Amino acid sequence: MKIGVVTFPGSLDDTDAQRAVRLAGGEPVALWHGDHDLQGVDAVILPGGFSYGDYLRCGAIASFAPVMTEVISAAQGGMPVLGICNGFQILCESHLLPGALIRNNHRTFICRDQTLRVDNASTAWTTDLAEGQEIVIPLKNGEGGFIADETTLDRLEGEGQVVFRYVGGNPNGSLRDIAGITNERGNVVGLMPHPEHAVEDLTGSGTDGLALFTSGLSALVSR
Repeated sequence: MKIGVVTFPGSLDDTDAQRAVRLAGGEPVALWHGDHDLQGVDAVILPGGFSYGDYLRCGAIASFAPVMTEVISAAQGGMPVLGICNGFQILCESHLLPGALIRNNHRTFICRDQTLRVDNASTAWTTDLAEGQEIVIPLKNGEGGFIADETTLDRLEGEGQVVFRYVGGNPNGSLRDIAGITNERGNVVGLMPHPEHAVEDLTGSGTDGLALFTSGLSALVSR
């Protein structure tokens, strides 16, 4: 199975995401922000970083990149799409996911291993996890506070669209401790922490993040 990883100007974690796909047993395909072709991939990852220098708002300019026209269309057709950190911001700016990400409430960049609770294990990117399971993966962001109006927050919770929540203290002021969400269909997932940095013991952050990538591959096999 081929999983495309988009590189935007300012992407930092695209090669890490490609490595995670490879370790999970998939074939990573490098995609360029200026392309109009997804090169026949079966799923797409929007990686972390500072696309277009985070000008205007994080992810705002990237949401208008040529490749996003194809990603949006594919996602609406059911293709699995995973947005990590800046990728989550891009998904919100593209309206593939509701809400927005704003500057951390303490106004400083944070970098630490973060415990998450899995609230939805039925998305295309979480089937190899269990509901209620706690995992630890790195978190690194300056604008990671998830916000939405109360109606949207109630809907996300009521319809099971909250995928991950922060455990052991809210690191960035995200409303209702939300660390990651999904769309109604369950094929698009965005989260602020970085599972691609927790895929092998060599990095010192464990391997809890690998399950998101193996889940993505399992979802493709079962389609």
